[in-house]
This record gives sequence, C-alpha cells and structure tokens, in this order.
Amino acid sequence: MENPWEEKNVGKRVGAKLRQIRVNRGLSMEALAKQIGVSKLTLVKIERGEANPTLSVIWKIANGLSIPVTALLSVETDVSIVRSKEGINLTSSDDRFVVEPLFTFGSFELYRGYIQPQGEYFSEAHPPGVVEFVTVMAGKLAVEVDGDIHHLDEHDSIRFNGDRPHKYMNPSSSLTTLHFVISYSNPGTNHSLFFQ
Repeated sequence: MENPWEEKNVGKRVGAKLRQIRVNRGLSMEALAKQIGVSKLTLVKIERGEANPTLSVIWKIANGLSIPVTALLSVETDVSIVRSKEGINLTSSDDRFVVEPLFTFGSFELYRGYIQPQGEYFSEAHPPGVVEFVTVMAGKLAVEVDGDIHHLDEHDSIRFNGDRPHKYMNPSSSLTTLHFVISYSNPGTNHSLFFQ
C-alpha cells in the first residue's frame, strides 16, 4: 500500500483536491488562476499531478480559496498519527524553514516546524483574527512582531496576533524545533500562517 505522506504523493494529492474544489465551486482554470494569483500553467501541472508545488504556492492556493492548507493535504481517518520525519514537509524557498502540517480541528491547525541554524523566515501579515501560538521544543527562537524581538528558549511559548508582519529567527548554531497552533476567527476560513 502506498504511503500518502511520501513526497512523490504530495503533488498528486494536492492536485486531486484542488481539482475537486475548483470543479465543486464552478471555477474555470483561468478564474482560479486570477483569484489566487498563481499562473494557469502552474495550476494545470498541479492538477495533473505533474508538479510538486512549493510551499508558497500551496499557501497561495489555500488563501485564495479560503481553506486551510491541511484541507489540500488531508487523509481522513478516525485516528490519525503523524510520525516525526514521516509527514509532509513544506519548505520555504531557501529551505531554511520547514513546516509539517499535523492536524486541523475546527478553527485550529497544528504544525511542527524546523528552522536551520542562523535561518529566518519572514511572514506577511495575515487577515484579522489569526492568532499564532508557538512553543520551542528544542533550540532557541527569536520572534519579531511590530519591531519588537522576543527571545525564547527551549519549552518557552509565545502567543501573538498574526495580522501584522512577523519574522521567525534561529539565532543559534543548532536546529530549532517548534510546535505551532494556529487559531482562525472563522473556522471555515483559512488565513494561512506560513509561506505566503
């Protein structure tokens, strides 16, 4: 039996889900491309399973369709286990920041994240109502929100409104491992945390 979490299957899963959502909403490929800001050619390749979309493209699709990222990736069962290093890895364009979608429940999404030594990731402001909860599981983290930098050590946590630009930074020489909980004001709307 194929593992749906293997990297080769991620593009196929996203493509199938995207096609299903697009058709259910009565959108043409052109209309979808215009709505979400991704080229028609890229969307065609994704729907056909010929492309493994980057994390930024997955977030653009989710934002444009107002759905959680995990809705494009989900495999639905009564009991779900996402084992370390066996889940989906979504990476920033420079590969310095990686997130693994874990679960979605109502207005919450859970992620594991990794920032390479001296790595950083800048996130644009999300729509109002997004709240981010981050716990450092290993290493060190600096989070910049509204020009203020907050330093966290292992097992420290931070909560902040995601409706402003913010940056995650690993100031250390070792990998930082994070746990994210993202809360949306409207459970049916995705205000996407990462990789916009």
